[in-house]
Amino acid sequence: MALLSRKGLLAIAAVIDIALHGRGRPVSAKALATRHNLPSRHLEPVLQALVRVGILKGIRGPRGGYELARERRRITADDILRAAGTIEDLSDPTASAGSTLLNQVVIPAVGQAERAFSAALSRISLDELVRKAEPLRDATA
Repeated sequence: MALLSRKGLLAIAAVIDIALHGRGRPVSAKALATRHNLPSRHLEPVLQALVRVGILKGIRGPRGGYELARERRRITADDILRAAGTIEDLSDPTASAGSTLLNQVVIPAVGQAERAFSAALSRISLDELVRKAEPLRDATA
């Protein structure tokens, strides 16, 4: 059973890719899509979500693309997944509106595990992920 969606994993991979290949210039969505064998239309909504929360910066124009909006050490896997909308907040009142079973049994039982998982993801920095990905840079160029 996978705990993270493909969309979430793709979001993390995209941010790592941008950190690896950016080197002072924006990385185009087309280049990202090509490296990850995806149509651009699958990637753009994820990238825009990351821009909205300040993980990425979108640069317009013919030489535009995406770059990191803050330091690698200040971005975590948890930040990326939340921005991409793949982690929902169980405290969201609309998530369980009207369901006694959800409110009194499921959410309390699963909530503690979800908080532990989120805390673990918060300890994984983009800087750490990029260092692990460095040997792959040329293979993903």
